[in-house]
Amino acid sequence: MEEKILNTKKNGMPVMLLCILLYVAAILGIVFGGINLDKGRMIGLALFIPGIVWVALGWIPFCGLKVLKPQEALVLTLFGKYIGTLKGEGFYFVNPFCTGINPAAATKLSQSGDVDNSQNNLLGVLTNANSANAAAVQAAENGKKISLKIMTLSNSRQKINDCLGNPIEIGIAVMWRVVDTAKAVFNVDNYKEYLSLQCDTALRNIVRIYPYDVAPGVDTTGDGIADEGSLRGSSETVAMRIRDEIQSKVETAGIEILEARITYLAYAPEIAAVMLQRQQASAIIDARKMIVDGAVGMVEMALDRLSERGTVQLDEERKAAMVSNLLVVLCGNKDAQPVVNSGSLY
Repeated sequence: MEEKILNTKKNGMPVMLLCILLYVAAILGIVFGGINLDKGRMIGLALFIPGIVWVALGWIPFCGLKVLKPQEALVLTLFGKYIGTLKGEGFYFVNPFCTGINPAAATKLSQSGDVDNSQNNLLGVLTNANSANAAAVQAAENGKKISLKIMTLSNSRQKINDCLGNPIEIGIAVMWRVVDTAKAVFNVDNYKEYLSLQCDTALRNIVRIYPYDVAPGVDTTGDGIADEGSLRGSSETVAMRIRDEIQSKVETAGIEILEARITYLAYAPEIAAVMLQRQQASAIIDARKMIVDGAVGMVEMALDRLSERGTVQLDEERKAAMVSNLLVVLCGNKDAQPVVNSGSLY
């Protein structure tokens, strides 16, 4: 379905003024026609009948008046046939029998900047029956407008297993907009629901490739080589892959995905406590390794300094005892409490 833009229809104001003038002329024709009919003049009939017909049917052209605000569009059909799309702000006049169509008009997505159709209170209390009919048609058309603004979709958090089988909870925010109104309306049943479903599907497809944290022997790029990709450490890459995956699915619906961002990432509650203990244990091991490396370096430096300067001559047994004591002091969790030997060293 090719989108056709109607650019030559911005003549709503002249048509509206013409219709109002014709209403005034019709009312005057009815008045003067009635006067002439009372006097028996046939010209009164020529004025009275057209005036009555216009007053009864003159509201129909008003149904062809369309007002669009910036970043709005209206897809028009005539007896089931697509005739074009109105885009851009302006006051338009189209065939009064054209109808706007938007299957997703009643669908509201989370945090979505949909077109606000709540301002259809329309002029308070309408006293004229014809004006009431035109207003009802106009209110229905307002609900068919399609927003071309950048909108945000924030679906509920999903529980997904990562590539290691660990259940995680993840949420994303997707920035999107409609770029082809014909595809959005005619290629899918409801483009908003379609987008929401494709976002959930793409999120599952990408998250299953990555581990939550860096894991050995995991290939996340598909090149057969293990890498250090992870959901927590490669969030930019993951978000880009999610965006590309969604875009490939919604291209047929005339939707452009501008950006996708991870808004929430955590282990599922059933394993969160266990994984926290695992992270704490890993941190303790890394800290211990650093402490031991530093202690060994300090002991080596002490022995080398003593040997170079000849301050104290120690045999292998005394060196071992010194190394043991220094390691206990440097690697212990608590402050050392030395015991002073007042006698001979031997």
